[in-house]
This record gives sequence, structure tokens and C-alpha cells, in this order.
Amino acid sequence: MPVASRFQPFGTTVFSEMTQLAVKHQAVNLSQGFPDFDGPAFVRDAAIEAIRAGHNQYARMFGIPPLNDAIAARWNRLTGQNVDPNTQIQVTAGCTQAIPSVCLGLLNPGDEVIVFEPYYDSYRPCLAMADAVPRFVPLRWPDYSFDRDEVANSITDRTRAILINTPHNPTGKVYTRDELEFLADVCIRHDLLAITDEVYENLVFDGEHIRMATLPGMADRTITLSSLGKSFSLTGWKIGWVIASPDVIQGVRAAHQFLTFAVATPLQHGAVAALTAPETYYEEFVSQYRGKRDFLCEALEAIGFSVARPAGTYFILADHTPFGFDDDVAFCRHLVEEIGVAAIPPSAFYEHKEHGRSLVRFAFCKTDETLQHAVERLSALRPA
Repeated sequence: MPVASRFQPFGTTVFSEMTQLAVKHQAVNLSQGFPDFDGPAFVRDAAIEAIRAGHNQYARMFGIPPLNDAIAARWNRLTGQNVDPNTQIQVTAGCTQAIPSVCLGLLNPGDEVIVFEPYYDSYRPCLAMADAVPRFVPLRWPDYSFDRDEVANSITDRTRAILINTPHNPTGKVYTRDELEFLADVCIRHDLLAITDEVYENLVFDGEHIRMATLPGMADRTITLSSLGKSFSLTGWKIGWVIASPDVIQGVRAAHQFLTFAVATPLQHGAVAALTAPETYYEEFVSQYRGKRDFLCEALEAIGFSVARPAGTYFILADHTPFGFDDDVAFCRHLVEEIGVAAIPPSAFYEHKEHGRSLVRFAFCKTDETLQHAVERLSALRPA
């Protein structure tokens, strides 16, 4: 049977393709954003204990009570806002499953959504599932600022939402308060929803993470998405959540219940242990990753790349043009096949692919030994 037309433009994700090439060529994998080390033992032990205690059947559709309570309590500590764990939170199978739940549950065919490019690659297929229409606004190298007039000019009478990812994958941009206040004003003036993907909320090196929902007038029109995997190096657990007003969360739940219904029960118990960790955990987490970022940025610059040092996330975008390749795909194939390092060609994250052809994305969510090994291999590159 042919692939449904809504999915034909997308094919296999670039992450899967590059990881397969990395395995084939025994390359150091700095492509897909998963750590090559394990998450903290106290979280893993909590999930193991939950299995032994018999928490192995379907969970409540919108999340086990202790996890919803923990998400609400942490949100309150961070923002000062109270959210009801039973009427404002939906636990999902990672943030990746939260995105289609939001799109299918809240968007009607023909609704338009403003999307900043480059974008996380699942946004486009999820909008396609809902027959929604993306309107693209570019983030421009090297600081990844956006043109406010372009945002304003993208709004039509069909615009329903703005999709914002901060801290941003793949650029590492952390949206400033001024930028978010501008976007909040746009949402209020045009009666739009703000869908905010905040999975890297705990991984900020420069500036601060501003939650859109905390800005004046935005609490009831913001849909906040986040997850456990990035902050606790447990990406395979796929534990995420959505926080929104009760009316909005009903739409998300309407879709979620038919996509997966419930999320792995023992892993939700493990997530409770994670979200009740002391703040010192996050401080050490950021400190470790800041060291990895600085090491890889400095090494890439010494090799000959131009680097946009990320303010957050665990990704670096670098300009590969000094090495004489026409585009990012050719350069990444050369890297994996001849140099022995896998990276991501960022044009996969652009609708206007010419904006990404001079760039390459490296992930530094790896052990120090892995990063050192990658740098040793990358040092074989020579400028054209």
C-alpha cells in the first residue's frame, strides 16, 4: 500500500538515517540527541521498585495521581502559579506524543500555525495529521533573532496558534523576555494560542528560561509541553506532559486517549522520584553540560568551524563552509563515511532548505570520552 499523502513529504526522520549510518561506519555518534550514559540511579531504582510493587497495569488516562501532583508542585515552585493536577495536566508518551495530541485535539483543518524555522522535525508531520497549515518565520544565523514584521505579516484570519520552542532545538537559542512579550502581545491581540515546547527548560547556560504561561494574560492561552528525558538522561522512557487551562486540556485529552490512552505505569512512578529531586541536581546537571558545551565549541572553532555558541539545549550549530562542501547533506555524509563522526544536516529542519545548507548540528549529550574521541577524528578535516 502506498504511504498516505499527508506523510509522503517527510519520509524517514533524519535522526534515524544518521544513526543507521553511524552504526554502519562505526562512527562516533554526535547526531541523534540521546545521551550515551545512563540517568540517575535514584530515578531508575524508583521505576524498578514500582515494577516489583505491582504497578504494571494501565495507568489513569491522564497520568497517575502522584506524577500529576509532582508536576503541579514543581510548576508552582518555579512559577508561583497554581495548576490543578486533575484538570490542567495530561501525561503523555514523551513530548513527541504530546505534539500530535495538541494538534489533533485543538486544531481544525485549515487552521494556520506560525512555526519558526529551523524547527524540530516532528512539528510539520503533526500539523499535517491535523490538516493544519504552517506559516514559517525564519530564525537567522548567528543569533537566531526573528523579524517582528515577518511574524505580523504571517497572521491571517485563519491563524490559530504560534508554536514556540525554547530553549530551541537545533539552534540552542533561548528566547529573551522581550521576544516572548512581543509574541504574547501578538497572541492576545489576535486571540491565538501559544504552544510552547519547553523540553530543554532545565538546560540553560546563558540568560534565563522564561515560561510563556507566566507572562501577563497568557496563563489561559498557553499550552506548555515538557518531558523527563532531556533533564534526566532517560530519553527512552518517553514520559512527557502538557499543562494548560482546563478547557484546553480537554481537547488534548480527547486526542491522547485514542493515540496511546495511557503511559507506562512503572516509569511514571520513576518520574515522580525525578521531579521531587532537590534543586542541587539541576545545578550539577547544568554545570556538567556547560563544560561539555565549552569543550566542543572551542574544539570546533580550533578545527575551522564558525560556531554559534548555544545558550541552552545540548546542540551546537556550526558553519561548515570553510571545508568546501556544497551543502550540509554532502558534508555530513563525508563526516560519517570518511572522518568517522555522525552529525545532523540541519536543512532537514527548514522549509526553506537553503538557510540550513551551510550548517551542521552536533549533539554534546555524550561522555567526555566520546566528545574527546569525536574531536580527535574531526581534527582530520582540512579547510578547502
